Amino acid sequence: PGDSICDPACGSGSLLMKCGRKVLANHGSKQYALYGQEAIGSTWSLAKMNMFLHGEDNHKIEWGDTIRNPKLLDKNGDLMLFDIVTANPPFSLDKWGHGDAANDKFGRFKRGLPPKTKGDYAFILHMIETLKPGSSSMHGGRMGVVVPHGVLFRGSSEGKIRKQLIDENLLDAVIGLPEKLFYGTGIPAAVLVFKKNKDNERVLFIDASREFKSGKNQNQLSAENIQKIVDVYRARESVDKYAYLATLEEIQENDYNLNIPRYVDTFEEEEEIDLMAVRA
Repeated sequence: PGDSICDPACGSGSLLMKCGRKVLANHGSKQYALYGQEAIGSTWSLAKMNMFLHGEDNHKIEWGDTIRNPKLLDKNGDLMLFDIVTANPPFSLDKWGHGDAANDKFGRFKRGLPPKTKGDYAFILHMIETLKPGSSSMHGGRMGVVVPHGVLFRGSSEGKIRKQLIDENLLDAVIGLPEKLFYGTGIPAAVLVFKKNKDNERVLFIDASREFKSGKNQNQLSAENIQKIVDVYRARESVDKYAYLATLEEIQENDYNLNIPRYVDTFEEEEEIDLMAVRA
């Protein structure tokens, strides 16, 4: 309760409202505030309607391009900071605003400029900059973002940004999801969890890509599948063929490549085939 929750690519607002319902379900409290920004006008108006229809009276949803023109600002004109920042931004957005990013007045790209044709890290860096700082007394902002797998291993400028985020000990977990989970794309995605105030230098890798309820056009995570991910994330321990708690040194040895199979070994031994017997 009391958390401020932001989705900088909020679409029609469903992820924001899910977060609010979690506070209500877990604490019986409506003490939270929802913040969002959406670039497409018709979708933005859907989000506004959605909030009113669901009785979400403590919300502020702005219309505009989060990267080129962030609208959620404090009274000094700086970026607002939140307890929770979460989003499913557009995958590898072309023309995300690369031209203006070098002179970003909010300094969001001090760790590096994402490539012109892939805006994934632009959203990630924006989200990182809008997290509340952590200190010994407060737990700081927490963030979850859905990304295409390329974000985990692509090189050049993205590799440099990824290295910085890991060296700053902001990355908490990498969770690989099944394919065909999201509307409009068949590619498998991953969830990255970042935290402003981590108490250890390890990163938890979870390979949840093989446990799902399959559907014709779309796969689904069942309640059990989701619960397993949550339990393993909370326990923060390695689980054979499912999760691995990696040290910073191990990630450095892999050149800051976060590709999940480098950490979680899902290899199944296959029976040896006696070719002579087969031939006979």
